[in-house]
Amino acid sequence: MAGFEVTPFEDLPEELQELYEDMQDDLYEGLADQVVEGTRRALAMGRSPHEILTYGLVAGMDIVGEDFGAGRLFVPEVLMAAKAMKAAMEVLRPLLTQTGAPRIGTFVIGTVKGDIHDIGKNLVAMMLEGAGFEVVDLGINTDADTFIAAVREHNADLLGMSALLTTTMPYMKVVIDRLKEEGLRDKVKVLVGGAPLSEAFAEEIGADAYCEDAAVAVEVAKKFMALKRAETTPQ
Repeated sequence: MAGFEVTPFEDLPEELQELYEDMQDDLYEGLADQVVEGTRRALAMGRSPHEILTYGLVAGMDIVGEDFGAGRLFVPEVLMAAKAMKAAMEVLRPLLTQTGAPRIGTFVIGTVKGDIHDIGKNLVAMMLEGAGFEVVDLGINTDADTFIAAVREHNADLLGMSALLTTTMPYMKVVIDRLKEEGLRDKVKVLVGGAPLSEAFAEEIGADAYCEDAAVAVEVAKKFMALKRAETTPQ
């Protein structure tokens, strides 16, 4: 999360390094109560919410994402880790808002109109939040008007659409076409995913990327934001 200074991990007191490493381990195991306890301990030690997010939570979810992508973890375990992350974020979120700690970017996500499947979409949303994104989750059965309104209201950097039914896949193009009509297409990167999708389909409808799973979605989203920062940073 560029633009916000935190003490380098190796410069932290040994006791604090151990606490953050324990939090990462607990997060990996999906132990929500322990992760929340570690978060509160770090706050009681006077550590900043952003530092706790960076070293205790985001670092832990990075490991989860890597192992999920490598096939060492599976969806149920990742969901448990993501829920533990979410529990700790309930403690940190109000404090992060107060301190003005930045987010990587804003990601609007939803399952498209006609489709009510949300396990994959929820996993992506939780892992994105764990990676430091501000996530606006529109839920299931989301129509084009709702996507457009959310992109505009939140000045979104990225838009993610999910579909599990072959009959609802074409609606993704409806949303992308509406983005063009509203003059928003060049302002937001569009990521699509879901079991029946493919890279060829994503290219056909004009999406920016096809993401085969949550780990890939986080990786792609981070790359897009890094490119955007590079483009907007004065030389």
